[in-house]
Amino acid sequence: MVLAIPSFRLGLLFVMLWVGTFGRAEAQFSLEPDTEIEITAPDAAMAERLFPGFTGLRTDRVEGAVPGWKVTGQTDALAGHIASTWEITGSVGYSGKPMDVLVAVGPTGTITGAALIRQSEPILTLGLSDADIARFVEGFAGVDLRDPLASLARSPSAPDVIARATVSTGVIRDSILRTARTLALARGLVPGPGINRAEFEPRTLDVLLAEGSLARLSVTLDQAAPAFAGARVPVPSGAADFLDLWIAVADPPTIGRALLGEQQYTRVVGALGANEVALFVASRGLQGHRGTDWRRTGVFDRIALVQDGRRFELRAEDYARLDKLALVGLPEFRERSIFRVSTEVFDPTAPFRVEITASRSAAAPDQADLVLTTGVDYALPEEFIRAAPPEPPPLWRQTWDSKRLTIIGVAAMQGLLTLMFFFQGSLVRRPRVWRAFRLAFLTVTLFWLGWVVNGQLSVVQVVAFLQSLLTGFHWETFLIEPVIFILWAGVALGLLFWGRGVYCGWLCPFGALQELTNAVAQRLGVPQIAVPHALHERLWVIKYTLFMAILGLSFYSMKDALILAEAEPFKTAISLRMIRAWPFVAFVVVLLAAGLFIERFYCRYLCPLGAALAIPAKLKIFDWLRRRPQCGRECRLCETKCTVGAIDPLGRINVNECVLCLRCQVVYHDANTCPVLKRRARQDAPVS
Repeated sequence: MVLAIPSFRLGLLFVMLWVGTFGRAEAQFSLEPDTEIEITAPDAAMAERLFPGFTGLRTDRVEGAVPGWKVTGQTDALAGHIASTWEITGSVGYSGKPMDVLVAVGPTGTITGAALIRQSEPILTLGLSDADIARFVEGFAGVDLRDPLASLARSPSAPDVIARATVSTGVIRDSILRTARTLALARGLVPGPGINRAEFEPRTLDVLLAEGSLARLSVTLDQAAPAFAGARVPVPSGAADFLDLWIAVADPPTIGRALLGEQQYTRVVGALGANEVALFVASRGLQGHRGTDWRRTGVFDRIALVQDGRRFELRAEDYARLDKLALVGLPEFRERSIFRVSTEVFDPTAPFRVEITASRSAAAPDQADLVLTTGVDYALPEEFIRAAPPEPPPLWRQTWDSKRLTIIGVAAMQGLLTLMFFFQGSLVRRPRVWRAFRLAFLTVTLFWLGWVVNGQLSVVQVVAFLQSLLTGFHWETFLIEPVIFILWAGVALGLLFWGRGVYCGWLCPFGALQELTNAVAQRLGVPQIAVPHALHERLWVIKYTLFMAILGLSFYSMKDALILAEAEPFKTAISLRMIRAWPFVAFVVVLLAAGLFIERFYCRYLCPLGAALAIPAKLKIFDWLRRRPQCGRECRLCETKCTVGAIDPLGRINVNECVLCLRCQVVYHDANTCPVLKRRARQDAPVS
């Protein structure tokens, strides 16, 4: 039964519902977000909070590639280091605004504490308090950065992402672990990538050569002679050595002790600085690797290191002569050297080349010196390279792995819906099948997609996406929740093909809740109110105004924008399943009650997400809903059947309001319902 009431009375009813139910949303923010963050230096009280058990702590600022604060006690004993996630990783939350957490790491490479300084996340509008987030952040204390994943897995009290706030808490988790790992590596609190100097295994000369720990270059007189054919003193011919060059990185004990012997190896390594490595070079033959000019110039002109296209000189102050070698089987060398090389510019764990340059004066006085450059490639075997502690994989990868079945389910729903739209003609010609399919699909949308896997989109996500385009877009942030990401990907494609109705009419859990409750209400005989079209059109303005207000307010204050976004009942009805403060529950109940009389009342007039989707829906490139010239002229049946009032009195379908329920298409193809088809049937009937 449909009741027609005057426009002004229905408008008064709407205003009463709106004003009476939408009060000020609960605001639990205590941290005001800042677009430009001024890093907060930890004071003594904060330092003692981050390093439990210590008192009288002092913090000193440390600049450089990894800035932070060094924390010392009363006796100048090192308590640990502190760093800011914003300063180290540029942590940005789901809201698109900067986020800052102070992370403390102790001398043993363990997180001792973490403190949330500022954030601007939508999660707090879901009923989570600052205390909830603070407990989550503080729960990272005790994580061993040498193997953070195993440490988190072993600890029963280790923090996991907060249910129904996975995106925001996932961002916090990743930024804490990344910052702590970067800080620990930079301060030497955990072993970083480099040479393994702890293990020793005796090896012979043949084994060292075979595995590449010791590299050799041999150039005979016959091979070098052509390069110096025009020299004042030519190179004699023969099979003897022109250059026999041997090189090795001597830091690993297995290599260094084998070459030098234990005492000489200890003396060489003990003279190295924290960022230095020992390079062993020995040669024999007519050409040596040292020469004599280095005594005058301070630079070895015959030998150089080449790595990644860069050339490194070896200097006199970094050279030490070796008097003897311990490895059995080595030939008698003419020159034996150890060079200290800085690892700040040279990576001994990566492949490099040692080049030797030999030169002789040309016989003709006006000719340049004759030069022969040769070299040997070297790569330290992997067994002597210490890997850095594993970096925790991004949370979004773990989430996608753990939710494979859910992802498949959501993708299957979207795939089934796509097939249905492509072949909708076959479905709408069978009204009972269409009705059963729609009710079944909406039931799955509500119970499984909504209440089980929390696949409810929100205008907050639209605002967060637009904000991220201005403040710095990060795919990782949006990938943390795979269900939401897949739904938005489907919405983006659906907008181009069919408009906003793909989501609003089929995949929105709250929309499904409204339609299903209204279907029950109609079965029970609840009268349905037909909103006059003139008022209906004017009420559309509310949702578009609300969306623009939320979006505009977000540029001024994300906190206030999120409070205004509480006009969406999705969090209460779907995300939190009505487990929330009574004003929010009452708001949902009133909206659903209104929907018993006006189908999809909220969708029609109040939904800012629907308004946000309607704007880009103007770009849709196909028109899948069929109409006849008689629609809106000779017949207005579809207009009365449309449950959301998306068909105007002239028969035109407003794509901004259509939810693609396909009721009009059922009427279009039903020869027993459509007046045009019924008239054609009468005209085609044989005259008796």
